[in-house]
Amino acid sequence: MSQTVTVDELLEVALRAAAAGAAVLAARDPAGFRAEEKSSDADWVTAFDVAAERAVRAVITDARPHDVITGEELAPALPSEPSGYRWSIDPLDGTMNFIRNIAYYGTSVAVMGPDGEWLAGVVDAPALRRIYFASRGAGAWLDETRADGVQGVRRLRGPVEARGGTLFSMSLSYDPAVRRRLVSELDGRLDKFGDFRRLGAASLELCAVADGGVDAYLEYGLFEHDFAAGALIAEEAGAWVRRPRLSPAINGLPPREEVLSVWTGACVPGLEGNFAPGD
Repeated sequence: MSQTVTVDELLEVALRAAAAGAAVLAARDPAGFRAEEKSSDADWVTAFDVAAERAVRAVITDARPHDVITGEELAPALPSEPSGYRWSIDPLDGTMNFIRNIAYYGTSVAVMGPDGEWLAGVVDAPALRRIYFASRGAGAWLDETRADGVQGVRRLRGPVEARGGTLFSMSLSYDPAVRRRLVSELDGRLDKFGDFRRLGAASLELCAVADGGVDAYLEYGLFEHDFAAGALIAEEAGAWVRRPRLSPAINGLPPREEVLSVWTGACVPGLEGNFAPGD
C-alpha cells in the first residue's frame, strides 16, 4: 500500500510516540516494577518496559495503521497492507538504570523508509528532561529543560574540532566471555583517550556523541531497537557511525549469539581508528 508522507510528518509521529512511552517511565514507582531477569542478572525487564511499548505502539498505530512496528518486548505488528515504512521501538533503554533510579534511561523510537534508510528518530529521557531528535537531512536537535527550569531547543553538532581530555564510552556486555575479552582490550583503547565513561543506555550514549559529551562509543550486543534512533541522531550531528548488520527485525529478535558477534560504534570523525575493531 503506497502512502505519501514527509520526513517532518514522520518525525512528528515519532516525537509523540516517544513522549507517550516516556510518560509511562516518568511515573516510575518501584512498587510496580514486577522486574524479571532476562539474559543475566544485569539484564532485566519490568512491567514499565511493556507498558511503555504499548503506549508507543498505540500512538503509531493510530497515526500510521499500515506501518510495520517492531520492538523489544512485543511481537512485530504486521498489517495486511503494509505501507513500506517500519518503526523500531525500545520502550525503556537503560532498564537497570531505571530500576536503580539512575537518570540515564528513556524511550527510543525510529522509523525506516521503503528504501531501508532511517528517516526519523527520537530518544526521550524523562528523568534528564531531554528529548533528542533527528530527521534525515535536517540535522540533530536537543529539546532540554535545564536545572534552572529554562527550556530550549538547540542543534547538535558534536565537538567540531580536536580537544583535550577525550572520553571513550564502551559497554562491557552481559556475556561473561565477551566481557572478559573487552576488559582485556580496554587498556589498549584507552591509550588513545583521556578517560572512560559508561552511561548504561546505548541510545543515550549515541546521543552523547551527538552532543559532544563523549568522543567515541563502542558496544557489542546491541539489537536494532537499541541503536536505531540514537545512531541517526549521532549521524545527523556529524558523527562517524557504524551500524551492525542483523537478521531482519520483522522476524523477531535475532539470537543473542548473533548480536554479541557484531558491534555498533560512533565517534568524532577521524577518531574511529583509535578504537574500532578490525572486523
